[in-house]
Amino acid sequence: MDAFRLLTRSTKFKPASAAAESRLPSTGKAANPQLFRTAEADELVSKNGKKRKRGTTAQQDEEDVPDLDFFSSNKRPATSVTETAVAIEDDAEKASSQDVSDAAESMDEVQRRTILNSHKIKVTDMRDLDDIQQSESTKDSKDSKKKKKKSKKEEAPVLSKKEQKRARRLFPEPLLDFKELRSKYKISSRLAENVADQGFTVPTEVQLGTLPLLLGESSEPDLLVVAPTGSGKTLSFLIPVINKIVRHHHSHPDEHGILSVVVAPTKELASQIVNEGRKLVVGTGVKITLMKKGMRVGDDGNANVLDEKSDESSASEDEDADNKPKKERANIPLTKSDILVTTPLMLVNALSANRTSTMATLPLVRSLVMDEADVLLDPLFREQTLDIWKSCSHPDLRVGLWSATMGSNIEDMTKSTIKERQEDLGQKPSESHALLRLVVGLKDSAIPNIEHKLVYAATEQGKLLGLRQLLRPSAASASDIRLRPPFLIFTQTIPRAVALHSELKYDIPAEAGGSSRIAVLHSDLSDIQRSEIMRDFRKGEIWILVTTDLLARGVDFRGINGVVNYDIPNSAAVYVHRVGRTGRAGREGGIAVTYYTKEDIPYVKSIANIIDVSEKLRGKEGDKSIQKWLLDALPNLSKNSKKDMKRHGVKARQAPRLTDKEEDGKGARGMRISTKSGFERRLENKKKGAIAASRSRKAAAAADGNVSDAGSWAGLD
Repeated sequence: MDAFRLLTRSTKFKPASAAAESRLPSTGKAANPQLFRTAEADELVSKNGKKRKRGTTAQQDEEDVPDLDFFSSNKRPATSVTETAVAIEDDAEKASSQDVSDAAESMDEVQRRTILNSHKIKVTDMRDLDDIQQSESTKDSKDSKKKKKKSKKEEAPVLSKKEQKRARRLFPEPLLDFKELRSKYKISSRLAENVADQGFTVPTEVQLGTLPLLLGESSEPDLLVVAPTGSGKTLSFLIPVINKIVRHHHSHPDEHGILSVVVAPTKELASQIVNEGRKLVVGTGVKITLMKKGMRVGDDGNANVLDEKSDESSASEDEDADNKPKKERANIPLTKSDILVTTPLMLVNALSANRTSTMATLPLVRSLVMDEADVLLDPLFREQTLDIWKSCSHPDLRVGLWSATMGSNIEDMTKSTIKERQEDLGQKPSESHALLRLVVGLKDSAIPNIEHKLVYAATEQGKLLGLRQLLRPSAASASDIRLRPPFLIFTQTIPRAVALHSELKYDIPAEAGGSSRIAVLHSDLSDIQRSEIMRDFRKGEIWILVTTDLLARGVDFRGINGVVNYDIPNSAAVYVHRVGRTGRAGREGGIAVTYYTKEDIPYVKSIANIIDVSEKLRGKEGDKSIQKWLLDALPNLSKNSKKDMKRHGVKARQAPRLTDKEEDGKGARGMRISTKSGFERRLENKKKGAIAASRSRKAAAAADGNVSDAGSWAGLD
């Protein structure tokens, strides 16, 4: 009997031919970016004449969507750009009056409810019911005196929990086409052209729901957004922020400074946001800057001005500026920018430079965006993020929290922080703006358009065997998993990532590029090394990237065929973000493979539940990879164990035990990522010991020779 079939008996395999014929995400042929669109919504939209006609087919829609290359710079061909520009001009000339009438007309509540429900979009008012009723009563009081008398006589009825949920539900008008950004919401014409030049035509679910809320005529709300990975959240918050700044420049031409701050947990994600923003701000007069060491962004509460010159400075110059004395740093000019993209610690250090107790403020900031907000408000970054929030002292500040996973503790913390801010500013609850939460799909669930594989490997050697079978898809094996490069491999710690990279370095033949096709990326590398590895991976020069959770969140690689969890994730949320690196923008064909050993069995159930829910969303009922008997057999984890797992990971794979010393015992030796036997390791250790002993003997002999020579002859006088 095949040993690997025994180890993977919890997985129900498909025939190899069917897996080989499946379409890969890296081929560039993307499906519709919407994940949850249904035929009912299409019929309703086609009646309004907004999106497409009844006669169009799915093949025609795929022909209209341009081929996207995941490893390119996300630029469309010149012909497609000109075609979109011509189409926009033709539509403006032919149906300008029709667009105005369509913009004036609005959908009724039944249509809005049908479209939002079919796309699995749920909008909820997070304020207290008393605050909601007070704000509504103040609006109604302005209409007529009769309504005032009725409101005094009628008392508010006591609502049940279901009625309270219904009262909180909102059904805003959705965005059905990106052309409506210009015709209905009157955004900047140059910004609308930049959106069209990037090839965006059909909005995704998160864009369909959030853009009308942030661009509407009513007051802009504070927004909590929970949407699947790869659903277009970056574009959803960049378009309103840029449009808001363009309007501010027109209304306040003399006021310059930082108007918006975007906070991201990693440098890779921050640089990605800047790259996407620069494509949208072309010709708009808006400047977007990546925060670097040595920048000055606050000056005793005065208007902050950023110099774009510092954005182009090299890392070495930034380090020199950071190491300068306080007097010299005070003479560094403030830089000029409208949007500042930063990591929490870097901005906090810049705001607290040359200060003893207080921090400098950002008085002009009107938009604070937190990308991957659940990490930014986690205990690791919480103090720094809240300090940035407090430093934004403008009374009209609007906050946006965006992530694929968000717990109830993050929502409660957001509500309490906003209330404290309102009390400090002296604002009444009725005068405050709304706090809305928008959820796409099921909350804290993986995207349904990728295939999940949960593989039992028993030991570390079994995981290494399974991974090598993935590297050789043509080899005859019991598994039907066919994962072609490029793909990511996630490990628990940096030492394990380095060890796995050294083990797989020569697995790719020299004819295909050899060791240059595999790289490792972690936080111990310098910024220059990290940026070079990211650039080569995007270009396609690196096929396999071994990394830690550094790349688990937000980073967009548009051609990833799959993700391998070599070490089990620390939590269910980490699993959702890891596997979200594939299947971006609604592409089918991504594979997520997770190996688990005997030590991982207590921590598998949460991940198995996520896979089960994802397969239900996908409509995969008959052929499930997670069987009911496996879910029933897996043990439940206590709250304390979950917290310990989230902080430290699996104890057997923690960094202090990953050593080559024999004194650490069988546990540490069993966690090694290596195929070398104990006999080979002893031979290597003997050779190393012999070389070290010979070097020490030579050094001692040389020292003795120098002493004897010095004592025998002192030279001529």
